[in-house]
Amino acid sequence: MPINRNAEHHRERVIEALKDEISTMLEGDLNDPRIGLCTLTDVIMAQGGKSARVLVQVDGPEEDVKQTMEALQDARTYIRNSVRETLGKRHIPELTFHLDQSAMANSRIEELLGRMKKREKPQK
Repeated sequence: MPINRNAEHHRERVIEALKDEISTMLEGDLNDPRIGLCTLTDVIMAQGGKSARVLVQVDGPEEDVKQTMEALQDARTYIRNSVRETLGKRHIPELTFHLDQSAMANSRIEELLGRMKKREKPQK
């Protein structure tokens, strides 16, 4: 099946526009006090373009992370409508917010590698 380069280019532009607009909103446009310090890490759009997963990294204790994720889920319709209005597009994918666990996984891997190095004894 040949790749439609125009469609792929359009898809990439939409993803970049979503990243820019949602990042801006997370930096201060949302007035919900439950939303803590969070950073958008990626947007993964479904092949058909009808939905997109927004990955965010949240700093703070577990309770802050939970509250922030709940608030983002509650605000997703508002965010989607604001992005639609700002971009002047008719169709914007349905948004779902997900916690990006990659940073935690990377720190855990680094911790385990550090332990392994400490256990290795220098050879004489």
